[in-house]
Amino acid sequence: MAKVAAEAAGRQAASFVLGCVAALTLVLLLQRRPEELTRPRAPVQFFGSRSSSSPAGPAAIVAAADGQLETAVPVQANATKLMKPAAAGATTTAATADDLGRVPATPAHRQQEGEADDAEFPGLAAVVARAATPDDRTVIITCVNHAWAAPGSLLDLFLESFRVGDGIADLLDHVLIVAMDPTAMARCRALHPHCYLYTMPGIDFASAKFFLSKEYLELVWSKLKLQRRVLQLGYNFLFTDVDILWFRNPFKHVTAYADMSISSDVFFGDPDNMDNFPNTGFFHVRPNKRTIAMTRAWHEARERYPGRNEQPVFNAIKKGLVRDLRLRVQYMDPAFMGGFCSYGKDLRRICTMHANCCVGLGNKLRDLRTLLADWRNYTAMPHWAKQHAKWTVPGACIH
Repeated sequence: MAKVAAEAAGRQAASFVLGCVAALTLVLLLQRRPEELTRPRAPVQFFGSRSSSSPAGPAAIVAAADGQLETAVPVQANATKLMKPAAAGATTTAATADDLGRVPATPAHRQQEGEADDAEFPGLAAVVARAATPDDRTVIITCVNHAWAAPGSLLDLFLESFRVGDGIADLLDHVLIVAMDPTAMARCRALHPHCYLYTMPGIDFASAKFFLSKEYLELVWSKLKLQRRVLQLGYNFLFTDVDILWFRNPFKHVTAYADMSISSDVFFGDPDNMDNFPNTGFFHVRPNKRTIAMTRAWHEARERYPGRNEQPVFNAIKKGLVRDLRLRVQYMDPAFMGGFCSYGKDLRRICTMHANCCVGLGNKLRDLRTLLADWRNYTAMPHWAKQHAKWTVPGACIH
């Protein structure tokens, strides 16, 4: 029996090593380094001339973006409900008044911009206001279509993870589910109080989308426009893909210093290292002039990298955003915000687990169900045994 157990353990260890190699290979293929991306047709120039006399310079872009904010309520540097004290060693420098200051726009400009945004996102402001925390104006956002919201699919696992997580069920009160088609909206309303329907004419978001298909690209890029609108309304947001399980409160790992805190597919140990590989399926953003300008530049960069989704494009332009906008970006440690690409083995520390580095809805569902079972087993263990708990290797996604 001992020999059989040893052989089984050996096979699982070998499977894990091979899985890690496969995951890293997939990351490198799908998200190449900026210099390896297909070169744009024209030289990359984020904001035109850097001259102060140029209306397209960084200062002009920042001021214009900031002028679209529709609230004078100050954004608190430290969240008082969702965010617990930062983890040991995390930077907690408070943002200055200048960082969060609003540059007023002319009434005509505000009206024109507001009418255009309200036309594309009718009713969004009211829905966000109901979902957001009243003290620090923070909302958790996820997106679903018909396939992801169907009974037994990703949305059910996502919501269940909050309920069985470590004291995070109350965070569901601040989750806004964006439905990309009417069927998903109906399913959301049956499960959750905060739902918003966002569709695009001529685009079918209902079915599961093949990776990098036209519909897939439209879906992922459309989310960025909605996120920018939330920032313009003056709210912090934490965007989470629906194929992420929540086990603990991740807000304690969001520092007051960062404009943007983002998860990572490949993490080199330093949260300030811009060479980390970002994962845009889980990130927190504060509303200020830098972040609104960032989301605008990010969306516009799509034209320079045709056929790519938002994640590798952000990886390509991130250093320019930090340089030109002085954007403050920090990466989250996979020991806390993990995924199939890279995750911490200590279940006593993990906050979220993402089914990234995985293609196919069926594969994601199979492995996420296994991880949810792992978590249930972990929480049922006696305290002395929890240090030995381990995740099951995601065999459907990594094999």
